[in-house]
Amino acid sequence: MPSDLRRHKFDLESEEDASNPRSGVVKLTIDIPSSHRPQVAAEPHPPPRWRTPEFIFYGLVFCIVVPILVWVPISLSSPAHPNYSMYQRRLSQGWLFGRRLDNSDTQYRSFRNNLLSLVLLASASLGLKHIYIVALRHSRDTPRTSRSYLIPYLVTFSTLMIAGLHGTSILKVLLIISVNYAIAKSTKGSRLNPFLTWVFNAVVLFANERNDGYRYATLHPSLGILDTVPGIYPRWHVSFNITMLRLVSFNMDYYWTCNKVGPSDPGSSLSEKQRCAIPHTLETYSYMNYIAYVLYPPLYIAGPIMTFNDFMWQLYRPLSIPVRGRLAYLGRFIICFLTMEFVLHFMYVVAIKDTKAWGGDTAAQLSMIGFWNLIHVWLKLLIPWRFFRLWALADGIDPPENMVRCMANNYSTFGFWRAWHRSYNLWIIRYIYIPLGGTKNVGFTSLLIFSFVALWHDLSFRLLAWGWLVTLFILPELTARYILHPSKYGSSPWYRHICAVGAVFNILMMMAANLVGFVIGTDGVSYMLQQLLGTTEGVQFLLFVCICLFVAVQVMFEYREEELRQGIVRRC
Repeated sequence: MPSDLRRHKFDLESEEDASNPRSGVVKLTIDIPSSHRPQVAAEPHPPPRWRTPEFIFYGLVFCIVVPILVWVPISLSSPAHPNYSMYQRRLSQGWLFGRRLDNSDTQYRSFRNNLLSLVLLASASLGLKHIYIVALRHSRDTPRTSRSYLIPYLVTFSTLMIAGLHGTSILKVLLIISVNYAIAKSTKGSRLNPFLTWVFNAVVLFANERNDGYRYATLHPSLGILDTVPGIYPRWHVSFNITMLRLVSFNMDYYWTCNKVGPSDPGSSLSEKQRCAIPHTLETYSYMNYIAYVLYPPLYIAGPIMTFNDFMWQLYRPLSIPVRGRLAYLGRFIICFLTMEFVLHFMYVVAIKDTKAWGGDTAAQLSMIGFWNLIHVWLKLLIPWRFFRLWALADGIDPPENMVRCMANNYSTFGFWRAWHRSYNLWIIRYIYIPLGGTKNVGFTSLLIFSFVALWHDLSFRLLAWGWLVTLFILPELTARYILHPSKYGSSPWYRHICAVGAVFNILMMMAANLVGFVIGTDGVSYMLQQLLGTTEGVQFLLFVCICLFVAVQVMFEYREEELRQGIVRRC
């Protein structure tokens, strides 16, 4: 190597360029000759504060407060508690230390009780694919640089899987997705394509909910016999909102391809951002590829969500996903699953919430019921998403990681939503946020987006109220960023502490919004606020919570500084 050539490493990490199955990160190492390297001084990072008296104090606070956070819901879940009899009928037989199990959440129970069946289904999918590949190689030479030869297998297995899941309702699913395909192909690059696509899919979601998935007998009594074959999972319309996102993705990607929108193919390996943006040839947007994408088995039930362009690029230019990375991801899934098992066996917060068995509880106890219900929501989404992503990774497809930070490690409203259901966030940015103008009108765009997100989840006022609250709570952060911009005040010694105070209010508002939308609704939050603000004890506890959150935010700030010192940059 010439003496004037030195190796300089640049680790680039962003949520758009995530492709590592273990971290959701791609790291790029670039060799640059020193004579051509731009002479730009690196921005110095402050030295670590972990061993300063300030952060030693914060560590002591953590050692005291965190065990209390865990102990309060455990004590409320004791058989000796006066309210235990109000919810004990919702508990079932457990397997840890003779404890009973709170498996009362319908959504997570459907996953937990069918986990073995899902493992067998994934094993069958991977095993049959291997047999298919071996048989195909015996009959003809399969290309090494592309896996497009898997399309017939994916279409066949997907169709059989959907038939087993939904029975004769597979005809309804195929009809809807075929009509959506017809809209794309008939309108091509016309503006009617996005218009009809959005109108059709919105009407379908509303009609699915209104008609409870439809019944053949309502069309004609003679078709009633078809209703007698419902399949293993007859409520196909409940999870169809995930499928709807893929339908929109295909039509919009095809629309932009017809209009030659997007960067050109460099002919080399592509990042996640490039795979989403770079269009394929028009021939790629075929019905077979469309079915393989929309009904792709590992991601059909719950996601994560991939764009059509990304899915097809991963078939045409397969990614190298190390076995070690897949095993590490399997280990993370097992740890998360066992964590949830501990919560279900020792903290009956879901049963307490559903039966409103909180009579006589203090403001601190009520708050912990709400907080651990939010943790339960985070875990019950994280675990299925990681299972299905693990299945996809084992199949050679790398979808986005949905949860890139722990729920309790967020202080920014924007950062929280970028880290929560990340694949959905990326979908919204590509298909709604940017087409609506992006940052040109953040407030109005955010209102439309969160209203859509709320109605997409469920056609209910509770979630619509959640969407509006989230939009409202974004405004203080936007205002604070404008008034106290880091480029002007970031070097001031007081800036970090002012930001921490603002972050405390951010966290409280995000908790309130999510409690409304996903846990106890507006009535439950109203009761909790009465206990917190209407009593002296409640006000004292709220002040104590704010102090604890201030400490936690300071640790979050330093944690992110530590990431930067290690060359890790996250946009959340």
